[in-house]
Amino acid sequence: MEITYLGHASFKLKNKNGVVIMDPFATESTGLHWGKQAADIVTISHAHADHSAWQNVSGTAQREKPFVIKEAGEYEVGGISVFGVESWHDKEEGALRGLNIIYTVLMDGVNICHLGDLAHPLTDEQVARIGEVDVLMSPVGGKFSLNPKEAIEVMNRLEPKYFIPMHYRTPAHNENNFGELEPLNDFLNEYGIAPTPVKKLEVVKERLPEEMEVVIFEQSNG
Repeated sequence: MEITYLGHASFKLKNKNGVVIMDPFATESTGLHWGKQAADIVTISHAHADHSAWQNVSGTAQREKPFVIKEAGEYEVGGISVFGVESWHDKEEGALRGLNIIYTVLMDGVNICHLGDLAHPLTDEQVARIGEVDVLMSPVGGKFSLNPKEAIEVMNRLEPKYFIPMHYRTPAHNENNFGELEPLNDFLNEYGIAPTPVKKLEVVKERLPEEMEVVIFEQSNG
């Protein structure tokens, strides 16, 4: 299966069964360009415009409209399984920013976990419900969600094979809405690593790395 970064907290997952787009964003909110995207499944972690613009995603040859998932639970669509676990968008059990759904997508035997705008340490129950993680997509920019140190703590709890940072400030972001996010380099410096950016990530269950790898993507959004 193949992973492409669409910017902000949005990713496209693709295999022979179909396409999943996670947390599509609105250009008006983020300042980032959203091109034409089609998917069989769209997952929405929460209802903020920078994570929930499912209207920007069209259907595919096999599905006229994407199957949109907005709530926790278990789903199976065209051979692709999706599992949603409730969490919070703040450190006060949702009192400030409400609910956040963590989604794990199972494609080709690979478990891809997207934390959405998680803003608190995971509980033992949440870790157990999330289960095994091969690829972890985590916010690292702070302010609205996990900061670099907190993201590393969650990473260490879930022990993925690949860790993909997301939801950090870039020069293309809307400064008014996201100017207080930390840039990617803050996370990379905190973790002490300088990986080479890639265009796409191909993940094969039988060829997962023995030790965790941090993956960053080339920045083409703006």
